[in-house]
Amino acid sequence: MEYKVLNDGNKIPALGYGVFTIPDGDCADCVTRAIECGYRHIDTAQIYGNEAGVGNAIQSCGVSRGELFITSKVWVKSYGYEKALKSIEVSLKKLKTDYVDLMLLHRPYFDYIGGWKALEKAKNEGFVKSVGISNFNIKQTKEILDIANVAPAVNQIELHPYFGQVKLKNYLAENNIAVEAWYPLGHGNKKLMGEKVILGLAEKYGKTPSQIILRWHLQCGNVVFPKTCSTDHMRENLQIFSFSLSAEDVAAISALDKNKPLYSEPDWFQKLKIRLGG
Repeated sequence: MEYKVLNDGNKIPALGYGVFTIPDGDCADCVTRAIECGYRHIDTAQIYGNEAGVGNAIQSCGVSRGELFITSKVWVKSYGYEKALKSIEVSLKKLKTDYVDLMLLHRPYFDYIGGWKALEKAKNEGFVKSVGISNFNIKQTKEILDIANVAPAVNQIELHPYFGQVKLKNYLAENNIAVEAWYPLGHGNKKLMGEKVILGLAEKYGKTPSQIILRWHLQCGNVVFPKTCSTDHMRENLQIFSFSLSAEDVAAISALDKNKPLYSEPDWFQKLKIRLGG
């Protein structure tokens, strides 16, 4: 496993296991198998509805808490100072842990300034080791930096070969904020996985298209946490540390950038923003 040192001195595993869309009833089994395969970095969120499943796996996996890196995210309905603090307490109970290694503000809507102040307090009191943001653009990241006593350690954003987020990545690098990539494989986008350059490199290196893309992420400095419920794919993803892409091959994958996201906000979230005035 490779690690990235964050701006607060804490270390984060470069490859993790994501649990987005995994039902809570299945989550404990999936996370347990991921930990058995060798994963030590687990990424969840309040809105995923599976923090309890992650907590059950943490409690029963047989790996000491200090060896695990657990991330969760405060959802937008819990923004504001007091509400965010209470939501962190609830997350800790569900996760069955005294602290989380990284807590993020999930999206930049509503009172995220109050939410950020709550994260800072939780960090100061030891309930959260590192704090960060998710889906924040340059302007919104600057808003946080302008009022922060503690700078965000990471910004978790949609990022894959079709959506390289070059300007945002450069801004984050200038401010020593690490990049975490969600949808690292474009959510299994068939066109991306079938790109000629990806298939050619898979043949060249004797790897799968997924391994090629995940290796590209690592060499671009991104932290990734692909989701899979397949034990074989869990093991396959861990093998990306066994080879390296040439600089020319990294550039060829980067050239696929269309600067367009693949994720679209669901209707229920659009309605939530309208109802709450976001």
